[in-house]
Amino acid sequence: MSNGKIGVTTENIFPVIKKFLYSDHEIFLREIIANAVDACQKMKAVASDGEFKGETGELKVRVELDEKARTLKVIDNGIGMTEEEIDKYINQIAFSSAGEFLEKYKDQIGSIIGHFGLGFYSAFMVSDKVTIETLSYREGAKAVKWTCDGSPEFTMEECDKSDRGTVITLYLDADSEEFASKGRIQGLLSKYCKFMPVPIIFGKKTEWKDGKNEETDEDNVINDIDPIWTKAPSSLKDEDYDKFYKALYPMEDEPMFHIHLNVDYPFTLTGVLYFPKIKERMAVDKHKIQLYCNQMFVTDHVDNIVPDFLTLLHGVIDSPDIPLNVSRSYLQSDANVKKISTYITKKVADRLEDIFSTSREEYEKKWDNIKLFIEYGMLSEEKFGERGLKFALLKNCDGKYFSLDEYKTAVEPQQTDKDKKIVFLYATKPQEQYSFIEGAKAKGYDVLLMDCELDSHFVNLLEQKMENVRFARVDSDSVENLIPKEEKAKPELSDDDRKALEELFKAVLPKENEYVVEAQNLSADEAPVILTQNEFMRRYREMSALGGGMNFYGTLPESYNVIVNMENPLIKKIWEERNPESPLLRQVTDLALLSNGMLKGKALADFITRSAELLKGGEASVEEK
Repeated sequence: MSNGKIGVTTENIFPVIKKFLYSDHEIFLREIIANAVDACQKMKAVASDGEFKGETGELKVRVELDEKARTLKVIDNGIGMTEEEIDKYINQIAFSSAGEFLEKYKDQIGSIIGHFGLGFYSAFMVSDKVTIETLSYREGAKAVKWTCDGSPEFTMEECDKSDRGTVITLYLDADSEEFASKGRIQGLLSKYCKFMPVPIIFGKKTEWKDGKNEETDEDNVINDIDPIWTKAPSSLKDEDYDKFYKALYPMEDEPMFHIHLNVDYPFTLTGVLYFPKIKERMAVDKHKIQLYCNQMFVTDHVDNIVPDFLTLLHGVIDSPDIPLNVSRSYLQSDANVKKISTYITKKVADRLEDIFSTSREEYEKKWDNIKLFIEYGMLSEEKFGERGLKFALLKNCDGKYFSLDEYKTAVEPQQTDKDKKIVFLYATKPQEQYSFIEGAKAKGYDVLLMDCELDSHFVNLLEQKMENVRFARVDSDSVENLIPKEEKAKPELSDDDRKALEELFKAVLPKENEYVVEAQNLSADEAPVILTQNEFMRRYREMSALGGGMNFYGTLPESYNVIVNMENPLIKKIWEERNPESPLLRQVTDLALLSNGMLKGKALADFITRSAELLKGGEASVEEK
């Protein structure tokens, strides 16, 4: 037997490990099992290389819990360690065996998950004593037992272990009783180890018998060693992808479609990403992509690996080339991560373009569910934005879909203004804007439906990217002025008359808003008064409300343009009377407010009463005639 001190630079290494090194104590089990899986993978490598001539047997990892004794064992039949290796890789914390091993066996193995060293010492976050019993595969090796009580002191002695591999026993401390629960350990194994490449066994399978669950003789293997992302896409069917999605997200609806990632140069990356159905726009869970490192779960916060818009997707990414810090819980940014991010973005764009080109009908059916995702991507990632111009769709108020180029071609003849700009009219709330939409259709115009939260930003983007195109909301002006074909003569009013007209209408408009009163010569059958919002100001207010970096516009009061149609007979009568108390003045103004959803409460009740009185007056005048 020998005693010694662990080779560290400070006596306080264990308090550091216990409190600060790992942000989440539960990952101790992942680290210990990762080392056990490593040992099994290394055993495969030395056997393949011919260095080991015997039988490897079925390589596996067994987890055993004694709830009463508060001990947890992780047992593997992998490569094992000699006394010298324990001294080098356990007693000297600064060393790690993975680098040397990978260099030696780089042609035989590419699946080393973790390393001996600091990963192993995570056990002391939850234990007041840890033992290692191990026997190396090397011929003539002697079994060794290592014991440490959480201080830099350790003992190492020969033991009677006769089978190859390692047994790590954790004596859980009083503060870690939660990990002495079968349910807790089962949950951690399911979270971190369900796809590890070596069978992980925890207890026995159970079956329902005589009104209760009873253990069988069959081992309870908790993981799938060949998950779908490790297989060739050509060997899989859509049903396989759907089944895997359901296993990952049992409470979710079926996904829209999937993307299989598989690249081995200049980095290694596999995975499957899914487009989920978005039930409520902007109410999306952005942490549904799981990151694995050689089939070991690392995190479901992949913000630093994929662009923000891709975090709306679900699925799995697995890469040994994503650098992790010592706890594997937080990602470090480097060139590889940027390459991986670019690759994933390209693959997503490729897949969308392929579906658009080969399955247009299916793509249109899914558009309403993926529109938010694509707009978000085009707005936030320049390269994806350029690609998206090919497969983004526009939907009109009649439910018909167009690509950007198709729509431009379709509306160009009717909707080109006097400045040679093609005007894309759109509505955001079809029910509230019904009269404006119908007015535009009566003129032979088409109206798009742009009801996504990002559309204010999106139309700005399209105006920048599409040549000679501008957008105008269908209620942003009178129908005659939405797409001006020629210069129109304005009413001949003196400055005094303009001021009088402004005062006349402002006297009956709600006081909480600002108004710009403008006299125009529209057709006699156009509405007498039309309330609109300036397209530029309204759009930028909406962008500001969504956090578009334009908070100045968000602080401005609501402002409306009041278009007074001087050609309408009712306006001519009102203008002749110029009476601010005129029921007719209030009536035409309230009609304009009502068409914008701005007439509420007492003002709406007064409008209804006044309407009834005006109707009675109309009936009386008819009877008199």
